Amino acid sequence: MTHPLLDLPPLSAERFAAIEDRVARLLDTRQDVVITQGEALLPLEGAIRAAAGPGTTALNVITGPYGQTFGDWLRDCGATVHDLAVPFHTAVTASAVREAFAEHPEIDFVSLVHAEAATGNTNPVAEIGEAVREQGALFYLDAVASVGAEPVLPDAWGVDLCVIGAQKAMGGPAGVSAISVSERAWARMAANPNAPRRSYLSLLDWKERWIDGGRKALLHAPAQLEMLALEACLERIESAGLDAVMARHAGAARAARAGAAALGGGLEPYVHEAGDAAPVATTLRAPSGTVASELVAHALGSEPGLPLAAGGGALAKEMIRVNHYGPDATRDAVHACLAALGGALAAQGLTVDVAAARRAADDAWR
Repeated sequence: MTHPLLDLPPLSAERFAAIEDRVARLLDTRQDVVITQGEALLPLEGAIRAAAGPGTTALNVITGPYGQTFGDWLRDCGATVHDLAVPFHTAVTASAVREAFAEHPEIDFVSLVHAEAATGNTNPVAEIGEAVREQGALFYLDAVASVGAEPVLPDAWGVDLCVIGAQKAMGGPAGVSAISVSERAWARMAANPNAPRRSYLSLLDWKERWIDGGRKALLHAPAQLEMLALEACLERIESAGLDAVMARHAGAARAARAGAAALGGGLEPYVHEAGDAAPVATTLRAPSGTVASELVAHALGSEPGLPLAAGGGALAKEMIRVNHYGPDATRDAVHACLAALGGALAAQGLTVDVAAARRAADDAWR
């Protein structure tokens, strides 16, 4: 008995390369693009281990948990790391980055997360990229959450290593990701004796055996389902238009933020300034005397499947996340989340106005 998801023909090198080209168009980049067969942590770690080592001095910007992870990897590689940490309710600024360069002029590597879905903030990459270019440092960017929700422009911003994933705003699976690599990033990797080779983490294997070979022979058998899903995501974005997809995410973010403020019950935006808030997720501070994870559990108990989550780790007590990305970047999804949160707050004896939240969300969406 045949099955459309099981009886798939092998993916050809030609089709694999064509999907890479579509990713390059999405990013408006002329850099090499490599699709990696795994969740985005694969190229995120692979890029750091390839480009950083004992001779590296890195500025690692921390605006959420992923920045903390990048600092750990950099130190494990033997790099000297200077962390620039800002409160999770805000974003880093280009001036703060320049101050770090002035204090440590030897910095030659900068790691940054564009949008932190886990904390709901987004960072001004274009302005930071200017500062990094002035410094002459290699620029590494995690754009996994932001791609599809806001502009991601490696060439225009001077990003040397830009990692994306399909599972957030692109609306696809978590099992496939991609990275764009500049020529000077390749050179830095080639000069690093500790860069992974003959390894699943190795980007140099792809450079030497795939790109330099004219993209004729794949390193291993591609995961067809994930590749076809990535292709479908790209087709859907191209069909709708990237600007329209980004506008839908921006509308959902405005609606969630405005609706939560109108809902009442003591619910407040976690990210203080709307300009610092990511379009993929709106984070909210749970009212005093409540526990965020308990409110989310109550809300999901009445409406299973809503894109609601509590913050991770210690943030589970205070942070609620409305994850309006991909197929959930819709007015209906925001309305449903606000209504469910209203029910959870009312169950705690707090006064809420779901109708006012809905009106505010609609006004903000428009």
